[in-house]
Amino acid sequence: MLTMNSDQEDINPMRARLRALDAEFDRDMRARGFDPAQAENVALPSHLAALYAEREQIKAALEEMERETDD
Repeated sequence: MLTMNSDQEDINPMRARLRALDAEFDRDMRARGFDPAQAENVALPSHLAALYAEREQIKAALEEMERETDD
């Protein structure tokens, strides 16, 4: 049970960071005239590309952590 609490303590800040990145990415995409849903299909300016990469990295890490807690 201690491990589960520890895992949740690691996951919750990552989820919060992901939500913040999602909001920032969406806002910045729209401000530059892009549709956020098309992020994978357009060449992004460096700032947006960095946000996108960080989002994807956090998503992958969360998926891995959640898979490990399910086992």
